[in-house]
This record gives sequence, C-alpha cells and structure tokens, in this order.
Amino acid sequence: MVIPVYRGEDTLPGLMAELEPLTKKQLTSLGRAFVISEVLLVWDRGPGKSDNTIRELAAKYDWVKPVWLSRNFGQHAATLAGMTSSGGDWIVTMDEDGQQDPKFIANLIDTAYEQSAQLVYGTPTSAPPHSAIRNLGSRTAKRLFTNVLADSKFADFNSYRLVLGEVGRSVAAYTGNGVYLDVALSWVVADVTTCPVVARQEGRAAENYNYRRLFAHFGRLVVSSGTKPLAIVSWLGIFFVLIGGIVSIWVLWQRFVGDLAVTGWASTFVALMVIGGAILLSLGIVAQYVGAATNMSLGKPLYVVVRDPASTFDPRSTDPKN
Repeated sequence: MVIPVYRGEDTLPGLMAELEPLTKKQLTSLGRAFVISEVLLVWDRGPGKSDNTIRELAAKYDWVKPVWLSRNFGQHAATLAGMTSSGGDWIVTMDEDGQQDPKFIANLIDTAYEQSAQLVYGTPTSAPPHSAIRNLGSRTAKRLFTNVLADSKFADFNSYRLVLGEVGRSVAAYTGNGVYLDVALSWVVADVTTCPVVARQEGRAAENYNYRRLFAHFGRLVVSSGTKPLAIVSWLGIFFVLIGGIVSIWVLWQRFVGDLAVTGWASTFVALMVIGGAILLSLGIVAQYVGAATNMSLGKPLYVVVRDPASTFDPRSTDPKN
C-alpha cells in the first residue's frame, strides 16, 4: 500500500489503526485470501510535523515503511515514488486524510479478480466535500480527458486505486517528470474497471486549492496526456485548408459573375483562407515532431512486459488455503 503524506499528522495514526487488522490474513466476501504486507508512507515535505508522525508509526508498526523525498514534488510524484519502492503482488494507493475507507480494499480485490482487471478505481457513491463549482469543474475536466485525450475506460479515475504490482512498478519506473499518474496508467493498462465505495468525511479540514492551482493541475493533465492535443491541431489545419479551398472557389466564382459589391474583398478573403489554412497545417506538421519529442520526454514506453494473465487471475486463488 502507498500513501503520499503532505499534511497527515492528525489523520495517519487513526488510518494506521484501521489498517492494522488487514496486515493479518483476511478473506474477502468471495473467499479470497489477502494481507497487507507493507504500508509505504511517502513524506512529501509538507507543512506541520508529519515527518515525526511517520517516524513514530514506523517505530510502532513493523509493516510501516517510510519513504523520504528531498523536497515537495506533489501527490502524483510521491505516489510514484512509493510504487517504485513497493514489493507486493498488488498495490493500493489512497490518500492520507481518512476519507477513503480501507475496508473496501477487499471489494477492490474481488472486483479485480472477477473482471480480470489490472486496475480498479474505488468510485465514491457520494459527492466530494467541495463546492458545487469545483465539483462541476472536476467532472468537466475528467470528461474532457476521457472523451478527447485518453480512453473512456478511465472516466472515474481517482486516488483510491488497486493496480497490479508489476504494472504499477513499471509505470513508476519510466514515467517522466510532471506526468499525471492516471495518464501514465492509461498508456499500458488494457483492463480497467471501477468499484463503488462509500466516501467518509475527511479527518481534517478539506484541502482548499485555489483556482490557479486547479487550472495548473488541469494543464498538467492535458500536457501529459501525450500527442492527442497536437493531433487535433493537425486535423484543424487540414479542415481549414479544405474549407478555405472550397470557399475560395465560391468567392472567385462570385467575382467573375459580378455579384461581389466590395472591390478587393475576394482576393483578400481567398488570401486569408489559404494562408491561414496553410499556417495551421504547417503548425500541425510541426506539432507531430513536437509530439514525438514529447512522448520521449514523458517516458511513454513501447511496451510493458507482465506475467501470463492466467497466472494472475487463477481461479484457484479463491481457495483460502493457497
């Protein structure tokens, strides 16, 4: 399990107490045996005394493992750092604030095996504890990402995840600087699903991001999504070149039959349409080169090798003796 820690001195002790029973062998509702073998608390150098809390919890629980970052890199980078350091067959990621209930981990596991999914998101059945404007903006950003920039299978992505260990560690190993974690997962995960969970109230005051930070967060989501935005520029250029050509033919025809009242309007309009379309087309071509460089800088892999899926989702795993 990976938990990025920014401001968790008030919530981590209670969360670790909830996780302690799961560090001993448990059975899901469908009879699958599981155990949380480690909890990696990734300190992201936030305000307060979260570092002291992590040290105390590591001394109290032998399954708590601190991961110390040199500076504040952000939640996604901290999560990736923890995933790189993990060693389990599956990786659970969750927030530090206590809103995500650990008791649903068993449900995530059953969902993964029942649907042979490499990635399961815990989808809250209640609205987030934020303003209506922020919730609307979040839903809009996710719909734009899934319908235009990525894959619709990732419509309900959030920080409560269960991901196959070898996939998560591979993603963490190659993901470049500033890449949105769920974008990186969308590059390599073929089977993703969701599992309904009940979200609780946060164990502290809700995090208040200003709109500047929220827009910056959305901008990082768009940029790290890869080359699809650049491809849109290319298609836009082709579209305007075609429209410009068609309209130019019509304008020239009107000029010759004498239906244009303004002198010079035809030549000006044709020049604008043709030159504007050519510029957009040229930008689209340049964007393809930029896109190739972007893919390399983001660390997008050509492939990720995993084990035989039949060995991962073996029906015999339902036997608690295994």
